[in-house]
Amino acid sequence: MTSSGVSIHPLSLVEPGAVLGEGVFVGPFAVIEAGARVGDGCRIEAHAVVRAGTILGRRNEVHPFAVIGGAPQARRHAGEPTQLVVGDDNVFREHVTAHRGTVHGGGVTRIGSGGLFMAGVHVAHDCEVGDGVTMANDTLLGGHVLVGDHVVTGGHVAVAPFVRIGTRAFLAGGAMVERDVPPFVIAAGDRARVRALNRVGLERGGVPDASRAALKRAFRTLFVGAGARVEAASAMRDDPDPYVRELAAFVLLPPRRRGG
Repeated sequence: MTSSGVSIHPLSLVEPGAVLGEGVFVGPFAVIEAGARVGDGCRIEAHAVVRAGTILGRRNEVHPFAVIGGAPQARRHAGEPTQLVVGDDNVFREHVTAHRGTVHGGGVTRIGSGGLFMAGVHVAHDCEVGDGVTMANDTLLGGHVLVGDHVVTGGHVAVAPFVRIGTRAFLAGGAMVERDVPPFVIAAGDRARVRALNRVGLERGGVPDASRAALKRAFRTLFVGAGARVEAASAMRDDPDPYVRELAAFVLLPPRRRGG
């Protein structure tokens, strides 16, 4: 089903049962499978593929050779109908892959709005990616990864399954991440560890001066001082600054269940 203003190149394949919103552009040799829903104003460029079970919001761009909504790479997946749900205004560059969820993982992979996914990025099954995320070339997310809003990654970053990445964290290029990364920090290395407060990201994100100063103090207490981290975070749960409270709450989260 198509709406008004849709441009479909005659060399593309839009299967019966695909739903296209107003003003959608479909380039040559692109494929949109039955059961996919493409929102208003999306651009599906030449050779891009949108698989069944994908729900794209408005004004998303899918560049050549990207495959959005492919089947999960999970041994337990037996072909069940699952979904990839994407918000608005994302850019998926060349060779990006984003997979649908699995039944045992809840059935849905979710990507928020306003993201930039550079060439070669992979978002695995059952991930949840927030808004305003920027992932540089060849960033790889394992299954069930949770990524907060406004996270930025350098190139060639890999995140292990079930890891959580907090809001406005920065993963330096080449980081191999196998444990949770708290919000507002920089993590780097193999294996990646917290290195510093993400001061540039906080400033660019409009975090108030007072909150940046409070986070600087909290960071020193949690990650530089010699005291017990859990006890220090517990003492910050009622801090007057909301950003410090968010950081403390993340540090106190229990480990996620792995496997599956």
